[in-house]
Amino acid sequence: MLIKKLKSFHWTSHSRAKMNFYRLSEGRVKRIINSPERIEVGIAPNTIAMMQAVKSQKHPYEIWVMIQETRAKRRVISAWRYPGRTKPGDPIPEEILRELKGILE
Repeated sequence: MLIKKLKSFHWTSHSRAKMNFYRLSEGRVKRIINSPERIEVGIAPNTIAMMQAVKSQKHPYEIWVMIQETRAKRRVISAWRYPGRTKPGDPIPEEILRELKGILE
């Protein structure tokens, strides 16, 4: 799957709140979208989840971003930090699913 670099981003209120909570800047989230280490199918219809690992030996974690692509823009649905390392295809933790449930309905 190829992801085109689009100029227009739409930030949901949920994504803004999560970015604030995890202290993630727009620039950091855009870097993940433009250069993900891993891409997986998102849990919501027509979404993509992208990840970059943070290379810390003492406290490893991953930063994930979930987006929806349209012709004109990228809709950033959510962003979060995952403590530790995941493997491709690992299920999304229940805590993240509960947080996303309200915005996906």
